[in-house]
Amino acid sequence: MITVTENANTKIKDLCLESDETYLRISVQGGGCSGFSYAFNFGDKEEDDFEFGPVLVDSMSMQYLQGATVDYTEELMGSSFKVSNPNATATCGCGSSFAA
Repeated sequence: MITVTENANTKIKDLCLESDETYLRISVQGGGCSGFSYAFNFGDKEEDDFEFGPVLVDSMSMQYLQGATVDYTEELMGSSFKVSNPNATATCGCGSSFAA
């Protein structure tokens, strides 16, 4: 299970409408300064995907994202999606990579 906040849900739906897409795919990839990094892409639903409203997560990434919360924040320094991941044992300073 992944939780998508109301702010994130609204922003994802807006982005999907602008780009004529249906889903935002969140995945975990090897790399980044802490070992794994998050990737955000638009895409169509595939057979092994988990669906959380307008968010898709593939089965391989799901093991690293189980219990995570996806939020969207707008701050003075910019706006971005933030993943609060209870499986992360360490994160980097920029918040875009983690260790599990």
